[in-house]
Amino acid sequence: MKHNTREAWLQAAISTVFRPAFAQAGEPLRDTIRVSCAFPKRGSRGAIGQHWPDQYSADKHSEIFISPVLSDPLRVADVLAHELIHTHHSGHKAKTFGKLARALHLEGKLTRTTGGEAFKQAFANQIGLLGDYPHGAMTEKARATGTQGTRLLKAECACCGYTVRVTRKWLEIGPPLCPNTTCDNYREPLGLD
Repeated sequence: MKHNTREAWLQAAISTVFRPAFAQAGEPLRDTIRVSCAFPKRGSRGAIGQHWPDQYSADKHSEIFISPVLSDPLRVADVLAHELIHTHHSGHKAKTFGKLARALHLEGKLTRTTGGEAFKQAFANQIGLLGDYPHGAMTEKARATGTQGTRLLKAECACCGYTVRVTRKWLEIGPPLCPNTTCDNYREPLGLD
């Protein structure tokens, strides 16, 4: 079956592939789950999927985001399965999280599970029936585009290594000076990196 949008594909994966698998594992999925293709929030250290509990949604839906750097349908599906587990178990340390992850044939560290051979054997045919994942992978650089880096510039003493960060505004007034009284460059301007 062909899906016109990523979200339609992801919702179809939930309803036709994972809803039965979760029910069979004894933890049926709720009806109030939304899934989208989007970069997880900043600060998630390269996360490729993220679940937001229903308490953050005005209409009490769990919200799942699958990173647009992914385009392989099986990888998208195993990340989706991992995030769906979070609709039942918020943390990775709970035994129940691990038990459900293993029941769904996810392997590896519980913080970064992947779908190995058992996952492929269990779900590849059903995922194949969903058709192509209608998406072209974005690069990780796309995530950085438009994000503000630090406004602070690094100034360092070439002699003792004393380091300080300073805004361009304050540099216009004057460079910071080395405060290290034992340094040969004491009270000399620091170099910029």
